Amino acid sequence: MDYLLEAGGLSRRFSGVSALEHYTLRLAPGTIHGVIGPNGAGKTTLFNLLTGFLRPTSGTIRLLGQDITRLPAARVARLGIARTFQNIRLFGSMTVLEHVQAALQSRAPASLLGTLLSSPGFLRQERALREEAAALLELAGIAQRRDQVARSLPYGDQRRLEIARAVAMAPKVLLLDEPNAGMNPSETGDLLGLIRRLRDELGITIMLIAHDIPLVMNLCDRIQVLNYGRLIAEGDPAMVRNDPDVIGAYLGQAR
Repeated sequence: MDYLLEAGGLSRRFSGVSALEHYTLRLAPGTIHGVIGPNGAGKTTLFNLLTGFLRPTSGTIRLLGQDITRLPAARVARLGIARTFQNIRLFGSMTVLEHVQAALQSRAPASLLGTLLSSPGFLRQERALREEAAALLELAGIAQRRDQVARSLPYGDQRRLEIARAVAMAPKVLLLDEPNAGMNPSETGDLLGLIRRLRDELGITIMLIAHDIPLVMNLCDRIQVLNYGRLIAEGDPAMVRNDPDVIGAYLGQAR
């Protein structure tokens, strides 16, 4: 099988403390892959390494066979890995539509002269970007809020906006860091449906971190479990749910 995203022997240490140790990944296209573990297990460090926000102490990362281990985050994003963050990072004074348009513009060809003169080609591109942004907001379920500033949105809709902005980068792989944090059960159910649509309708491969075990078990094709920076289990949801090491480290007593 040709894997979309691979990592081998991936490690990161901070002043001698190991945050991630000898992590491996083989992410198949079209899958939804979950990473779980207790606080401090190394999950966000892993995402920071895969997206170029941190450089590993050792190990390699490959996207479609290309070594991206030491590329900067902006270059990794252009190659096809987008992400959201555990703590929402939106521009409070920008509208919902402007957030998604800005992400679309980052990958659209632009002429400085055409922009300054508002040439017909520039205006056509702007209309196309607005239409594409509106379609992504419709997919995310927040089209009715397109003209609101981001800081005025309910928390769950801010999460959806962050996902829509990441999808606007046209990623091959989308990394979601605690995507349903702060959401109520109804919002979480809607989010689960959105993530499936991103995979089924847009063909985006998903990798997510979550503390919500029912969400991970119901959504993911494959799950990895980290504890103290080490991978202690990997498999389908049924296998992981019944793994004694996972029960001991994270899930509590077996039911």
